[in-house]
Amino acid sequence: MRLTDEVRSSCAQIAADAKHVSIDLEALEGIEPAPPQALDGAFHYLDGDPGDVADYMLALDAINFGSGWFPTLRKRLHEGKPVSGYFTIAWGLADHVRAQGPPTGAWLRGVSTREIAAILGQAPDNELMSLYAQALRELGRFLGSRRALDLLAAARGSAERLAETLASGMAMFDDRGFYKRAQILANDLVLAGVAHFYDLDRLTIFADNLVPHVLRCDGVLLYDEQTAAHIDAGLRLPMGRAEREIRACAVHACELIAQRTGVQARTLDTWLWTRGQAPTYKARPRHRCRNVFY
Repeated sequence: MRLTDEVRSSCAQIAADAKHVSIDLEALEGIEPAPPQALDGAFHYLDGDPGDVADYMLALDAINFGSGWFPTLRKRLHEGKPVSGYFTIAWGLADHVRAQGPPTGAWLRGVSTREIAAILGQAPDNELMSLYAQALRELGRFLGSRRALDLLAAARGSAERLAETLASGMAMFDDRGFYKRAQILANDLVLAGVAHFYDLDRLTIFADNLVPHVLRCDGVLLYDEQTAAHIDAGLRLPMGRAEREIRACAVHACELIAQRTGVQARTLDTWLWTRGQAPTYKARPRHRCRNVFY
């Protein structure tokens, strides 16, 4: 079974057997189209040659996790306002690449917790910085002498093949049943203008904690009383059945919405993620789970 088929099948089965989460598609009056997908050049490194940009995007997606720790981060300020945890990380790494050049395999294999913490403007004793250093060292070992564009060449134009390569080659990308970061790299490389894939629309949504939150706020995902109370109290959700049901039901709901609307799942992901930036969604607690997958 191919990777995206596995995700769809696994999430459909989890949704069918779910005890903590249910789906009510009738609650969704409509999904407003968001502006065309784009990466913000202020927060991402996009102005180098394609090889350097691809190396940056690969390194960024190697540490594109940690939402359970994001409340502990020192957020960077843009126009006097703090940006999100993701943009804090993307921007810090982008500034480092602008100053020092793209991450090489040798640098990745040797990066320390203290070094990545300094690059990202964070305290070195924050647990997430140790995990980021581990993730980058794993990427360096996986790459060897290769660069990101070498992985693209080996994928032969297939986003799914690229995701499978990442998931099978690195434990911290092996998010079985979801493969959020393994899938999102292809999408990010396309948005960065350095890649093209003939099967990009086979990707599912990139299951994290924001898209399920938006679907919950809109009434599409319904949580049982205990799970809802736990999340609404701002308590961390442990990895386990409820957490997997939340992500799986978000994936399956978006597959059903895609069938209804004809809008591809990866595009729905962007629309919902963009909607989630609104103050009304940010004001309500979302589930926070500490893991290396999102």
